[in-house]
Amino acid sequence: MWWNFIARTDAEIRQAREDWAAASDRFGAVTGYPGDRLPAPELPTVPLKPRRNPN
Repeated sequence: MWWNFIARTDAEIRQAREDWAAASDRFGAVTGYPGDRLPAPELPTVPLKPRRNPN
């Protein structure tokens, strides 16, 4: 998980961020919110690593 995106890999998170920034249909429309679409923060410059299950 990163920001509001859940994925299995760094590449999937990066694609989700790109899709969000492009207002892709992937996330649907937000209705009833009076403000602008919230921008996703910049991604870190290093690859994201999955969390490990502690069990």
